[in-house]
Amino acid sequence: MKIVGIVLIVLGLAGLLYGGIRWKKPETVVDIGSVKVTHDKTESLPVPPIAGGVLLAAGALIVMARKQ
Repeated sequence: MKIVGIVLIVLGLAGLLYGGIRWKKPETVVDIGSVKVTHDKTESLPVPPIAGGVLLAAGALIVMARKQ
C-alpha cells in the first residue's frame, strides 16, 4: 500500500511543479528501403494544480497511515 502512496506523491509533485508529465516518443516519418527517418514526438498528460495537491495529500496520508 505504501508503494501506491509513493506513486501518488510523485504524480502530485509532478502536477504541482511541472503542470503535468511529459515524455518523448519516437515516431517513424519515412521508411523507404534502408532509409528510415524518425521524429521525437512530445506527448503530455496535463495535471491541474488542484488535482496535484489532492494526489500529494492522498499519497502522504497513505504513506503515513498505520496498519491496524
